[in-house]
Amino acid sequence: MRLIGNIIWFVFGGLIAALLWLLLGILLSITIIGIPLGLQCFKFAGLVLFPFGKEVRINFEKHPIANILWVILFGWEMAIAYVGIGIIFCITIIGIPFGLQWFKLTTLALFPFGATVE
Repeated sequence: MRLIGNIIWFVFGGLIAALLWLLLGILLSITIIGIPLGLQCFKFAGLVLFPFGKEVRINFEKHPIANILWVILFGWEMAIAYVGIGIIFCITIIGIPFGLQWFKLTTLALFPFGATVE
């Protein structure tokens, strides 16, 4: 299931989403102030490319101030969007595995600093 899910995800938007996250990460990494945000974009790009079989481990205590600023500025909007997309996918039985991957992205969208993707 993991291989088939990753192939379907990759073909129907995973590649495009990963390229967009990669491009955003490169643009943010041009400035010194944007490097920490760019590194988080690279983390999203890696997860969005092949999400099946990966887990997100949140470590809020590692960078609490950065995570709080992220949630206030970007995270809550991204989390709401990912939850909405996940709910839409979970309406059908075939879409449930893909909806669960969107929920996985939601956890990373809330607290990316210190989080690991395994």
